[in-house]
Amino acid sequence: MASDDIRATRLEKVAQLKELGINPYAYRWDSTHCAAELQEKYADLPNGEAVESAEVAIAGRILTRRVFGKLAFFTLQDESGTIQLYLDKGKIQTHMAEVDADAFTHLKQLTDIGDFLGVRGSIRRTDKGELSVSVASYTILTKALLPLPDKWHGLTDVAKRYRQRYVDLIVNPDVRETFRRRARITASIRRYLDDQGFIEIETPVLQAEAGGADARPFITYHNTLDLELYLRIATELHLKRLIVGGFEKVFEMGRVFRNEGVSTRHNPEFTSIEVYQAYADYHDMMDLTEALIVNAAKAVLGTLTLDYQGTSIDLTPPWRRVTMHEAVQDKTGLDFHGFTTVDEARDAATAAGLHHLDDCASIGHVLNAAFEQTVEETLIQPTFVLDYPVEISPLSKPHREKPGLVERFELFIVGRETANSFSELTDPVDQRQRLEAQAARKAAGDVEAQGVDEDFLTALEYGMPPTGGMGLGVDRLVMLLTNSPSIRDVIAFPLLKPERSDDAADD
Repeated sequence: MASDDIRATRLEKVAQLKELGINPYAYRWDSTHCAAELQEKYADLPNGEAVESAEVAIAGRILTRRVFGKLAFFTLQDESGTIQLYLDKGKIQTHMAEVDADAFTHLKQLTDIGDFLGVRGSIRRTDKGELSVSVASYTILTKALLPLPDKWHGLTDVAKRYRQRYVDLIVNPDVRETFRRRARITASIRRYLDDQGFIEIETPVLQAEAGGADARPFITYHNTLDLELYLRIATELHLKRLIVGGFEKVFEMGRVFRNEGVSTRHNPEFTSIEVYQAYADYHDMMDLTEALIVNAAKAVLGTLTLDYQGTSIDLTPPWRRVTMHEAVQDKTGLDFHGFTTVDEARDAATAAGLHHLDDCASIGHVLNAAFEQTVEETLIQPTFVLDYPVEISPLSKPHREKPGLVERFELFIVGRETANSFSELTDPVDQRQRLEAQAARKAAGDVEAQGVDEDFLTALEYGMPPTGGMGLGVDRLVMLLTNSPSIRDVIAFPLLKPERSDDAADD
């Protein structure tokens, strides 16, 4: 039967229920148990046995219906799981005495898979071993107008699963478990930071000057203020203002927005956490990052060894630490410390098989390109890559021992950047020069470069103590700890093209 015909038939049933005086859209229900509680409590009940003294009330969605003459067996699903309903025509009632004589008939004829039902009764285990609620009375709570996907094939179309996440959650228990784990991961991060004395402070989503990262922002407009605004691309600059203001340990976990492509690793709207600690540096942030992720893995998985898409990942600390120069030299044989001009670095890199180097304006840019092309995807086990070129790190403090580099690390797991950290730049003069260089790139057409945030520079001039900062991609961490191949698997409602154009990139 076509979906439109099914909907029309179900609307007729809605009308019939109303004619009987039964509200097909109830207001509330009181349950005594959830399905999982009943399954656990009566796990040892033998086949064929009943507990007539048990008085239970439970509600959920009908997933299956089987009717055999005067008996019926429904599968009811609530958030915790499923349980069978045992329905005997001779024993069942509704909540309305005037229709009780036909209660079983109404249940058989006027309910469908997808409807919400509340039932009261006792407990029994059938001769075939299925724990069941032996239903004494029922209440129709919500009449569903659209059918669920065929139980044998489920909701398998990937784009439809993302677009109709509500249906995906109904029919795919593993998806519900993914989002339960996500909630436990974020809760464990907040709990750990709280235990370490950090406080979470919310910062603006609408900003007059986007900053804190190289990324193309979304632009919006405030009518009353007659002001063009940006959706934030990072929480960094406002959290640093809080450090200037006297807080010593702050963080924020929240949504950030970047007007970039869509792939298995990128969604324009995603969740990050940024952490800032006064009197700390990037070595302290490495220890903190490692502890945060280890704590989350233990909280969700109970182990530090996990499988990700067929690859075993060991999160047992301490994790490998390697400089960008060392990692590139190991893969290419090139020692970027030995180059004195950008042309020399480009020629050597080209001879080593690297490509797309024409836009590299400095030795540091060539080094970064070499890293991205030859090293990044090989970093499967957790690895901290240290000491980045100053040219690609406008907010990081100069390395205390290595000219031309900054005190920065990125954490890679399964070939993906998972966290990014600096010994934060606290020199306002140096910071202005770097932001002005960024602004020049923006004026020259670089859509990912940002302008000069004058208020942030003013804040720095009031003095910011030595500070370590770290940003972690929450979605990528959830991907890792839930064995999810795509970022859209761990975002409840990812951004998608209109349905007629479901050919979004998925590289």
